[in-house]
Amino acid sequence: MELIGILIIIIGFALKLDTIAVVVSAGIATGLVANMSITETLSTLGEAFITNRTTCLFMLTVPIIGLCERYGLKAKAIMLIKKASNLSTGILLSGYTLIREATIAMGVTLGGHPQFVRPLVSPMAEGAAIAKYGELDEEDLDKIRAYSAASDNIGNFYGQNIFMANAGILLIASTLEGLGMNVDTLQLAKVAIPVGVLAIILWVCQNRLLDRKLKKKYMSRKNNVGGAE
Repeated sequence: MELIGILIIIIGFALKLDTIAVVVSAGIATGLVANMSITETLSTLGEAFITNRTTCLFMLTVPIIGLCERYGLKAKAIMLIKKASNLSTGILLSGYTLIREATIAMGVTLGGHPQFVRPLVSPMAEGAAIAKYGELDEEDLDKIRAYSAASDNIGNFYGQNIFMANAGILLIASTLEGLGMNVDTLQLAKVAIPVGVLAIILWVCQNRLLDRKLKKKYMSRKNNVGGAE
């Protein structure tokens, strides 16, 4: 009967009921079934929330990013990039990936998609293309946004194992030790370095191809419009 809380959560989530109400109800039901008084149950729930309150900080991300965009963060990012006339979308994204990989390799996390890519990197990449070619097609804007997200993914994925205290490196080391193979986390990190370098080189080439495709498409379109006039 002590597992009734799990059943309540499953049913509540399946019926798409209010998440907080379902979790609190499950906690109270579990406490009562376990012969705890309502005071003890509420006290336990409160202590659990206070102990794990830092896990709720991610909930602040979306409204904060929304407020920043509401007061012109995206517009300012685009204006800043437009002043750098020689900066292309591919160069900007390659630079961000390099910075992302270098920082994560040192154990420093810049943020991620909601904190960094969505409000800053993606608008700046779009702004770099708009500054060069003017108005872009929606499919090209979507492609630039996808490349912006990929830049963060590649930098994070291939850079994290270069940091010897990363959870992935520790998991690999512990798994190999369980198989009777004693390895040092520093050795694993050294092996990850050439992989990270190769990932950067391939991604820079991919971004260069993106720049060439955009240039070919919009310069030819501009020439056709000019010739028609």
